[in-house]
Amino acid sequence: MSLSAGDKAPAIKSEDFNLASLKGKTVVVFFYPKSDTPGCTQESCDFRDLTPKFAKKNAEIVGISPDKAEAQQKFATKYGLPYTFVPDTDHAIAEAYGVWKEKKNYGKTYMGIERTTFVIGADGKIAKIYPKVKVVGHAEKVLSELE
Repeated sequence: MSLSAGDKAPAIKSEDFNLASLKGKTVVVFFYPKSDTPGCTQESCDFRDLTPKFAKKNAEIVGISPDKAEAQQKFATKYGLPYTFVPDTDHAIAEAYGVWKEKKNYGKTYMGIERTTFVIGADGKIAKIYPKVKVVGHAEKVLSELE
């Protein structure tokens, strides 16, 4: 499935989180491959450092990966990450957002998360999509482009 700006954002629900509860706020949802790996740590810490500025723009940050909740919690604690993490161990959310893709690394082909960020508007529709994210400067770019 391919999503575009203007589409209604697919539901995101877990034991502790429901995207629908944030209606009326901007929600920055970033999909990342694996907790506590170099690129994912950099991206998560960049969002952490800018969390107060996102809050001033009435924006919530949500990180989603295929990690189990325990791994995400350990990651969040280790780096002082103050926002919500949603485990997606069955990849259903990633599939709904079209970011569960075939990847290649060192000649191996496997399925995994294509690092992507979605900005969901207060109306529940996708306002902007950042595909194939390059980590350095990404959080700053997202923040600078929020309305």
